[in-house]
Amino acid sequence: MGTHERWTRLLEVLGDKGRIEVAEAAELLGVSPATVRRDMEELARQQLLTRTRGGAVLSGVAYDLPLRYKTARQADEKHRIAEAAARLIPPGAVVGLNGGTTTSEVARELATRADLAEHGAGISLTVVTNAINIASELAVRPHVKTVVTGGVVRSNSYELTGPLATPVLEGISLDYAILGVNAVDARLGAAAHDEGEASANRAMARRAEKVIVVADSTKLGRRAFAQVCAVGDIAVLVTDKNAPEELVGQFVGQGVEVVCV
Repeated sequence: MGTHERWTRLLEVLGDKGRIEVAEAAELLGVSPATVRRDMEELARQQLLTRTRGGAVLSGVAYDLPLRYKTARQADEKHRIAEAAARLIPPGAVVGLNGGTTTSEVARELATRADLAEHGAGISLTVVTNAINIASELAVRPHVKTVVTGGVVRSNSYELTGPLATPVLEGISLDYAILGVNAVDARLGAAAHDEGEASANRAMARRAEKVIVVADSTKLGRRAFAQVCAVGDIAVLVTDKNAPEELVGQFVGQGVEVVCV
């Protein structure tokens, strides 16, 4: 288990339990107590947890993990989901992408798709995003026209949010919106932890002809603070093959096409 994977797992446990002891963490991660102490000290230095005598407790920012620590979570599943979602986009489409680990993978898949790169002279795809990391990766692709919203950068997700983010979205039309979310429920729809992110993502969904939600199976049937869109607004849900059949059936029953990969 690599360093960032250890840190991610440690922060996940803290998010669930609120506190953890060194000995417990060492057993969970399969490393020595000395390694755990070093990890905790470094994460405390980054203000992602608070050290206590013999362990650590949850810090205020640890509930919604920074993007760089989310990357290792469900990595294989997210890659398969991204590949499947990217295949749904035809050449010439206008696509909205919000921030997140899965949508960042979707952006990479779109950027390197052979039929798009070889589509001929000019623009083969237009991507509208409020995520500065996605914009940075796509900016070097001459066949992709990259449009970035305004807004204030949210450090956890690299997303631009706030009142400066929505005017751009309100003035355009999208063929597809591919949205990564923190939770998606067959009754409550898709949601995010942060209301600012949810607002920008909601604006993106409203401007799209078709909404595609990309979410690994750990996010299905869960709730989050701020709604992004209702389940009736979701055309396709792309998830992984570990999704429980009962939950998949609930989405299908609501008219959502579910792709399990």
